[in-house]
Amino acid sequence: MAAMALDNLNGNRSLRLQTLVRLRWLAVGGQSVAVIVTALWLQFPLPLVSCSALIASLALLNAFLTVRYPPTHRLTAPAAFVLLGLDLAQLTALLFITGGLANPFAPLLCVPVIISSASQPKPHSIVLAGFAVMGITALAFSPFPLPWYPGTVLLMPSVLTVGIWFAIVSMTAFAAFYTYRVSLEASELSEALTATELVLQREKHLSQLDGLAAAAAHELGTPLATISVVAKEMERELGDDPRFGEDVHLLRSQSERCRDILKRLTTLSSESEEHMRLLPLSSLIEEVMAPHREFGIEIKLVEKGDRAGEPVGTRNAGILYGLGNLLENAVDYARKAVTVTVEHTAERVRVTIEDDGDGFAPDILARIGEPYVTRRQKEDSAGGLGLGLFIAKTLLERSGARLRFENGNPGARVSVEWPRALMDTKLAK
Repeated sequence: MAAMALDNLNGNRSLRLQTLVRLRWLAVGGQSVAVIVTALWLQFPLPLVSCSALIASLALLNAFLTVRYPPTHRLTAPAAFVLLGLDLAQLTALLFITGGLANPFAPLLCVPVIISSASQPKPHSIVLAGFAVMGITALAFSPFPLPWYPGTVLLMPSVLTVGIWFAIVSMTAFAAFYTYRVSLEASELSEALTATELVLQREKHLSQLDGLAAAAAHELGTPLATISVVAKEMERELGDDPRFGEDVHLLRSQSERCRDILKRLTTLSSESEEHMRLLPLSSLIEEVMAPHREFGIEIKLVEKGDRAGEPVGTRNAGILYGLGNLLENAVDYARKAVTVTVEHTAERVRVTIEDDGDGFAPDILARIGEPYVTRRQKEDSAGGLGLGLFIAKTLLERSGARLRFENGNPGARVSVEWPRALMDTKLAK
């Protein structure tokens, strides 16, 4: 499941054309203002025709894209790479004829690389970063002087040129890597939270099946009563008929059987409806433990407290799923036994799950609960601490719980603790 989510994540990091078009118009405006201020207000010597041609080419391409494609069009990775590469080339050429690295706007060369890192596949961003480094290097050898006051030539010392080159390259690399990591983690978190919502909806749907059974029993009751009345009349008229008597008796008996089944469904549903609404802590733990008893691992229950004073809370599908996932993970990694300790006081409710396995790997203990963390000290395991644990942690924290993961002696220990008011309907009122 985690691998599929990562594949979807990488495929969904596409760039909307309208976003790039707006950024380009901003670039056209900024470049135009810079050229006008430099040439007309400061009256520095500037290759005005060449600069205007470069800016106009970017504006024309942007206008073409605006007319040709709808605002919702999303760029493929190669198309985005080409467009960002053109932006990089245009800006490099503009800087090259206006002083190279001496131009104070030279650091803007990192912008296309940052945009690519935030939205495009890693190979495309790496290649674009390579082109950016080549462009920055070319600017260091620009023969065109920086536009400056007439009669004054501003010469850059070689050491300062090398320092500026190194600073811009370092900034490009750092900003690109940082943007890539932040974007990737945000996308992973979004995918994982979506999976969490789907799991919670599924659990709630399963909890509602009893209500659907009651509705079905209610709707079927009227037509079945009609069938039963007709069957009685037919039995009265044809009960002794040698040809149809046996069939009529069978019809009557089966209609009565159907009525009994619907009656039991209605009774069970009304009983389970109360069970769904209010759930004692001991019943909640038993419901969590029941599906995991048949896997050859002993599950021990330790109750620290009297059941007479245990909290009785509203049934919560998120808590059931979250605790179930933690217990399943413990069973998967245990050698012989898993211990579930339940304790409750007037202030808090705590559930602790311990196994006798190898415990959490030290290098991932601090990252447990993040999406797609999948390693634990069991090399032959096919699953483990990945998206499932993230979902469990998220659902439990939404219920107001605080989780703590640590290594015991031996094995792993997970503690889940709630304020009692969140687990007891009497205190909640």
